[in-house]
Amino acid sequence: MPAGPRQLSGEAVAAPVAAAVPDAILRATDEWVEVRPERIADVLRFLHDDADLDARQLSNLCAVDRHDRFEVVYHLQSLDRNHQIVVKAIVGEHDEPSLPSATAVYKGALLQEREVYDLMGVRFEGHPDLRRMFLWEGYPGFPLRKDFLQIPEHHPGLPKFPFEESGVQAR
Repeated sequence: MPAGPRQLSGEAVAAPVAAAVPDAILRATDEWVEVRPERIADVLRFLHDDADLDARQLSNLCAVDRHDRFEVVYHLQSLDRNHQIVVKAIVGEHDEPSLPSATAVYKGALLQEREVYDLMGVRFEGHPDLRRMFLWEGYPGFPLRKDFLQIPEHHPGLPKFPFEESGVQAR
């Protein structure tokens, strides 16, 4: 049985990215490389087009709420070279988070960015059809944010689930 994909270290990815996209890299670790949010589309384009890195597949795009910022994480894969790359962009603005869209590079980002927008509220500038995917337009809030519901001694949020009546279970 062939070996599964190996994950490239952030340091191994950072060097060619820094040479091709100046001032894009903020930090690199064993597991991932962090890029400037405004340069994410340029870095993703380089990783996609570079013959050695060959990151032609966007396996997953997700967001992490850290209370004061969002981390948008891109899991990229090369099927030909049998490796994976993890790229992060940290959005410091928690109230109105925004990043450039990756849809021009990866068609698979179309639905994944919509999901992150719908559940976390991160806007992707330049997305061709950024609208809610699971919830309806006008839904109050973003349910995967840590401040979605009010939790004592934590961040404020909604006092209860939307349209919830005390003691009533409606279907």
